[in-house]
Amino acid sequence: MIMNEQTYYLSYFIDELFQNGMEDVVISPGSRSTPLAMLFSEHSHLNDWLHFDERSAAFFALGIAQTKQKPVALVCTSGTAAANYYPAIIEAYYSRVPLIILTADRPHELRDNGAPQAIDQIKMYGDYVKHYHEMALPEATEPMLAYSRRQASRAFTISNSRNKGVVQYNFPFKDPLVPNLQLEDLWGQFKSPYLKSSGGFETIDDYEAEDILNAISNYNRGLIVCGELTREEEITSVLKLAKEWNIPVLADTLSQLRQYEETHEYVISTYDALLKHDDFRENYQPEFIIRFGSMPVSKPYFQWLMSHEPHLHIVVDEQAGYREPTNAKAWMVYSSVDHFIDQLLSSNTSNVCDSTWIGEWQAIDEETKAMLREITEHDLTEGSVVSTLSEHLPNRHTVFVGSSMPIRDMDTFFLPAQKRVTVRANRGANGIDGVVSSAFGAAATGEEVTLLIGDLSFLHDYTSLLLGIKNGLKLRIVVINNNGGGIFSFLPQYEHKQHFEKLFGTPFNPPIKEMVESLNVRYHLAQSNEQLANLVREPVTGIEVIEVQTDRDENFKWHQDIRGHVRQIINNYKGER
Repeated sequence: MIMNEQTYYLSYFIDELFQNGMEDVVISPGSRSTPLAMLFSEHSHLNDWLHFDERSAAFFALGIAQTKQKPVALVCTSGTAAANYYPAIIEAYYSRVPLIILTADRPHELRDNGAPQAIDQIKMYGDYVKHYHEMALPEATEPMLAYSRRQASRAFTISNSRNKGVVQYNFPFKDPLVPNLQLEDLWGQFKSPYLKSSGGFETIDDYEAEDILNAISNYNRGLIVCGELTREEEITSVLKLAKEWNIPVLADTLSQLRQYEETHEYVISTYDALLKHDDFRENYQPEFIIRFGSMPVSKPYFQWLMSHEPHLHIVVDEQAGYREPTNAKAWMVYSSVDHFIDQLLSSNTSNVCDSTWIGEWQAIDEETKAMLREITEHDLTEGSVVSTLSEHLPNRHTVFVGSSMPIRDMDTFFLPAQKRVTVRANRGANGIDGVVSSAFGAAATGEEVTLLIGDLSFLHDYTSLLLGIKNGLKLRIVVINNNGGGIFSFLPQYEHKQHFEKLFGTPFNPPIKEMVESLNVRYHLAQSNEQLANLVREPVTGIEVIEVQTDRDENFKWHQDIRGHVRQIINNYKGER
C-alpha cells in the first residue's frame, strides 16, 4: 500500500511540472531518489538526462535552463549528493537561471542519529534559493494528491517568475522505494496547470519615464552600455534607441549585439581596449550613461565608471534588485528593457547626442577594429583564436565561453558581423567549474555550440565528456592550452616571481590529446589560424576537441603590444582633433 500511495503522490507531482511547461530533468543515480528517478523516466513527455556527477549534472541543467529560459528539474539521492549541486545553484542565483532542485532524503526518524547517507538537507542552500519546501510523507488521499500537484505548480511558478532562480523541494522517503509503474491512470487527468498565475516584468509609470527624459535632455554626450541580454525584444529595442538617439552603444560580448543581422554602426565593440588608456578615458567622458542588462565583463569600464562618474547614471534592470557593483551614484529603473525603451521613444525625441560625439566614437572604433583584424591575421595566438571564431563561425551558431582569459579575449577580439552568433557564459559567479557541462546543456537544446575554454577549466570538468558521450550530444570544444592560469599574468601577482608559477601559474602539463582520445573523442591540434578556420567552419557532428597550444609569457607580451597599437591610434586621433 505504501508503494502505491508513494507512486500516485509523486507521479502527480511530476506530471504537474510537465503541465506547467517543464521539458527536461537531469537525474543522478542513487537509492533514496529511486521513486523520483523512475517516475521521471517513465513520463513520455519529459527529456530525462543522466549523469553520475551531481556537480556536473547541475551545471548541465543550468546550461539547458539558461538557453531555454525555463525551469529544469534536478534529482539526486540523499547525503553529499545534494551538496554537490551547490556551485551551480550559486551560479544560477546570480545569473537568474530557473532550476528546480528535488532532493531525496531519509525519513525523519533516520535523521540526526548516525544513519548512513543522512545529512541536514533542510534549507541547505540558504539564501541562494528563492523558496524551500519540505514535502510531506507520501499519501494517496485526495487532499494529499491535490497538495502534491499544488506544490509542483508552485515550484515551477516561483522558479520561473520574477528574478528567475532556484527552488529546493526536499522529499523524505520510507522504504519500499520502487514505485508501481503498472498503476492505472498514473499521471491523472489534468491537462492544464493546477495553479494558474499571471505576472511579468517590472514597469514604471509614464510620468516617471518623463522625469528620466527631462533629466537626459540636459545633456548631449551620452552612452548606452549593454551587459548580458537574453531576449530578442531587448536586442531590437536597444538598436532602435541607438539609431533614434544617435548614441554609441558599448556592447559587451554577451549583449548579443555584436553579431546580429541588424547590427549597425552604433555598436562599439572595442571599448574595452580603448578604456585601458588614460587619454581616452579623460577625453571621452559621457555626461550620461544608460545601462541595460548586467554589469559588462570589461574591467576597464568598471574602473572608468568608478573614477569618472557621469552626471546621470541610469541602470535598467527588468526585476527589482541591485546589480551596480561600482557604487557609483545611480538611478535604478526596474522595468523590462523593451517596455522602458518604448516609453523613451514615445516622446519622439531624436538625435539626443551631437554628431561630433558619435562620430568620434565610431571613427576610433573602426580604426581599432581594423588594427585588431590585421594583427590577428598571422600568428596563432589566444586573441587570434577568438578573431578566427568571430570571422569563420557559421550563421546561427552559439559560442559558449569559459571564464578568466577566454571571456576577456572574446570582449576584445569578437568583432561585429552581419550574422547571428549567440554568446553564452556562466557569468553569475564567474567560476571555472562546470563550464563544459553547461556548454553540453546548451547543446542539448538543439543549438550548434562551440565552447571556448582554457586548459584549467577543461581539466576541472573533463569527466563531463562522459555525459556528452552517454547522451549522444554534439559539442565542439576549443581548448586554449597555455599550461596554467593565463589571466594571472595580467594581475599584480605576476611581479612576485618567487611564488607566481607555483601558486598562480599552476602548470599541470595536461596531456589533452591522450585524455581526449582515451574516450574515443575526435582530437585536433590547430597550429595555424588557417587550420583552425577550416575546422570551425564545419558543422558540429559529434564531440570534438581542438587544442591550441600557447605560451603564457608570450601571450602577455603580445597583449601589451596590442595595447601599444591602441595607444597610437588614440594619440593619432587626438592630434587630428
